[in-house]
Amino acid sequence: MAAQGNSTDTLFSPYKMGRFDLSHRVVLAPMTRCRALNGVPNAALAEYYAQRTTPGGFLISEGTMISPGSAGFPHVPGIYSEEQVEAWKHVVEAVHSKGGFIFCQLWHVGRASHPLYQPNGGSPISSTDKAISERWRVLLPDGSHGKYPKPRPLHASEIPRVVEDYCNSAINAIRAGFDGIEIHGAHGYLIDQFMKNGINDRTDQYGGSIDNRCRFLLQVVKGVVSAIGASKVGVRISPAIDHLDATDSDPLSLGLAVVDLLNKLQNETGSKLAYLHVTQPRYHAYGQTESGRQGSDEEEAKLMKSLRTAYNGTFMSSGGFTKELGLQAIQQGDADLVSFGRLFIANPDLVSRFKVDAKLNKYDRKTFYTQDPVVGYTDYSFLAPISRL
Repeated sequence: MAAQGNSTDTLFSPYKMGRFDLSHRVVLAPMTRCRALNGVPNAALAEYYAQRTTPGGFLISEGTMISPGSAGFPHVPGIYSEEQVEAWKHVVEAVHSKGGFIFCQLWHVGRASHPLYQPNGGSPISSTDKAISERWRVLLPDGSHGKYPKPRPLHASEIPRVVEDYCNSAINAIRAGFDGIEIHGAHGYLIDQFMKNGINDRTDQYGGSIDNRCRFLLQVVKGVVSAIGASKVGVRISPAIDHLDATDSDPLSLGLAVVDLLNKLQNETGSKLAYLHVTQPRYHAYGQTESGRQGSDEEEAKLMKSLRTAYNGTFMSSGGFTKELGLQAIQQGDADLVSFGRLFIANPDLVSRFKVDAKLNKYDRKTFYTQDPVVGYTDYSFLAPISRL
């Protein structure tokens, strides 16, 4: 069982996350922002992340492509080429210069893509040949939205190559100076497409039972841990989130199966992962619903508490948190760390604002996925400094 929190802990209490001494529990969540023109990080990214860095604070980068065909949004950064590695160094240095820590989130969107994002205009890959329903739309390079196409199911013999892409990208991230990486196994993207039985209809060793559906995730985690070490690896999952039609008939059992596999891996290697990052089934708490609800509040609380209790290591929670909900999660021992997304977009000094109960800037959703390097990206205001007589 994981150690529970101390009732005296707050969002501003220090926390030791493995080899990292964090000064507080407020984490910058990974968020797609579409500012890396042609997949290469630039000065705007360095400024954006530096603005949101505090001494001893922890940041997770936006989803970062592990291969040329892994994107599903325009102008998202990659970590598979030398040009990208060199460009990321400037971003990481900007964070480190302010005393922060930053992990790179490794991302493959799988079927949540489009031929326009694929080399030679091919079909996106997935666990299945089922397309994402018309309930969802893909953002295209020209800013319009289109239907998600029918994907091509990966042959079992192709999967080791994708695992290798994750491993190579993890190595590249460390070369770029990142303190570690987060494996994106959530929100209906490629790994989640294997884990959820509402998507995965395979009949081979990657389909059917929960263990089979988790096989791809486990292979990725094992490969990356072997490449860079467990202490530099975080894993993100969202067993109860139906984003991009990623449904499962038994989210609790799926989540517990993942936790069990990660606990066993930690025991086998004798080293703990950096953290487990779980998106809870409450995207609506701050008034912005991005996926349907799964069950009642009681069921949702049971799922998160069950995963928290079962996981042997640092537990990070995300999904619609306000300051009050974050404080509650820490004080009740429901999480060690809490990641904030949209609030951090509009409030680069979110930690300071939380500390003094300052009013928060409102975010402008229309600027979330534009390519403007300033507007809606680095132009949100900071608190005015307090003058002293």
